[in-house]
Parts: sequence; C-alpha cells; structure tokens
Amino acid sequence: MTKDHGPSIKDDDTYEALREDGASKEKAARIANAKANDDQHPSEKGGKAKPYEDWTVKELYYRAQELDIDGRTDMNKDALIDALRHH
Repeated sequence: MTKDHGPSIKDDDTYEALREDGASKEKAARIANAKANDDQHPSEKGGKAKPYEDWTVKELYYRAQELDIDGRTDMNKDALIDALRHH
C-alpha cells in the first residue's frame, strides 16, 4: 500500500519508487510532481544546456549554490561537476 506523502507530493507511487532507487527526497518529489502534471514530460530529453565540462568554475559554483550543495566553496571543477551530477 502506497503511503500518502501529503499534498506536496502529487504522485506517491512514483515518489516511493524513486526513493527506493536511492533518489533524494527533493529529486524524487520534483520528478513525481512533474510526472503528475500533464503539461510536463520528465521522461523526455531536457533543454539545450551545454555539458558541465564546458561550464566555468564560476558557473558551476553558482549552480551548486542554487542547489545548496554543502562544501562547494572548497571544491575544484571536477568536484563541483560530480556534486552537481549526484545531487
């Protein structure tokens, strides 16, 4: 039986499956809610952003800051890329 995760989670089954697969609460909620919205298509390919390897360290840092990634001030480019990909 699927738990009810409250009004902030729109698709409890998807949320639980993602959490069981190791997704963070934030990521699972984002994907579950997008999947429940008919106007969004989370399984389709995203935008046209360039790969992280082409970003500057400053751009990577600001993105890590937006996502509130801990320890970002001490990270080099490779560490920032890894942290962003595994957030």
